[in-house]
Amino acid sequence: MPNAKPRLRATLLALPIAAGLLGAAPAQAASAHPSSLTCQGKGIDPAAQLQHRAETFVKAPLSTVWRLHTSVESWPRWQKPVTSMKRLDPGRLHPGSRFRWSTPAPPTPSTPATTLVITSTVHQVKPGQCIRWSGPAIGQGLRIDNGTHVWNFVPVRGGVLVRTEESWTGQQIEADPATAIKYLAPGLDLWLAELKTAAEARCHR
Repeated sequence: MPNAKPRLRATLLALPIAAGLLGAAPAQAASAHPSSLTCQGKGIDPAAQLQHRAETFVKAPLSTVWRLHTSVESWPRWQKPVTSMKRLDPGRLHPGSRFRWSTPAPPTPSTPATTLVITSTVHQVKPGQCIRWSGPAIGQGLRIDNGTHVWNFVPVRGGVLVRTEESWTGQQIEADPATAIKYLAPGLDLWLAELKTAAEARCHR
């Protein structure tokens, strides 16, 4: 039974080599590692077998990082894995905002290579601090019933510590969670890396 299986959680800290030049602030922030990220008191699905968490230090102003991350229409311009994006309502992101985007999923021993179409709904947002959304991801031969994604943005000396946590649920991926996390988690790590690259590049134009 799915509930009898242990949760599989991957946690990565991706701090840049240059962080040592900024004093103790990034390291201090990284060590303050709360048990679960939240936005206005809401987090990922705690019962989900598949959970992944990561963080990185971005040497850029909070306003730059926040604007880049929440202007979802621009994702395809700085995130190579995002192949399409469509806002389903106008204006800044707010509770109830929805957007549909796509990203490739590599083949696994049990599923073919496909393109996942993800319809995300924003549930909580606090400008400059956090955002939380969730939604299904559906592709040919692969389905994630629900992914819940929380982002926190913490100002530190010299930049911003971006923390993110995500959970996935669904009968198909829960049948082989070890394989699912192996193929799905790197996408979240790459997202952080590309957010860092894009935000820092804007500061050096």
